[in-house]
Amino acid sequence: MQVEIYSDVVCPWCYIGERRFAKALQSFTGRDDVDVVFRPYQLDPDAPSTPAPLIESLRTKFGANVRAMLDRVSAAAAGEGIDVRWDEAVAVNTITAHRLLRLAEREYGAAVQRTLAERLFDAHFTRGGNVADPGLLTTLAVASGMERDRVGQYLASSEGLAETREAIAQARAMGIRAV
Repeated sequence: MQVEIYSDVVCPWCYIGERRFAKALQSFTGRDDVDVVFRPYQLDPDAPSTPAPLIESLRTKFGANVRAMLDRVSAAAAGEGIDVRWDEAVAVNTITAHRLLRLAEREYGAAVQRTLAERLFDAHFTRGGNVADPGLLTTLAVASGMERDRVGQYLASSEGLAETREAIAQARAMGIRAV
């Protein structure tokens, strides 16, 4: 069985949901027959490629009450063992991270892709990582089981970009408006 999860690596509810899904999957007797595949979705396709402080970006988008909103998300995240560090997190475009996740699934399989997704979430939310930075992406990919040379070559090119954008467009065409 294949489970497709549409998510963005900068979406806190996606991270929380992935953790909850992983716990639920562990109690499923057929879990060894389940492939979890991450599909791309961008919360903010117009986000800059250079990082900016996330809290400032959210304040611009949601207004002065952003801290209360983040406190609610932090409480839910803490319940899943996630220590979100909003003051370190950066707003950045995620298209390159999505390209890398697609490469992981296509060339290394769903298990490697899932490991990479978890590392991307963790880097963004708990370590202030710039998930658009090729160096960080390469480090996370290699730690997830991908080959350094292949990842470097892939990230230095536009390979997979059109397909990733098309997959995001397909998600929107299916009616997905938020994750």
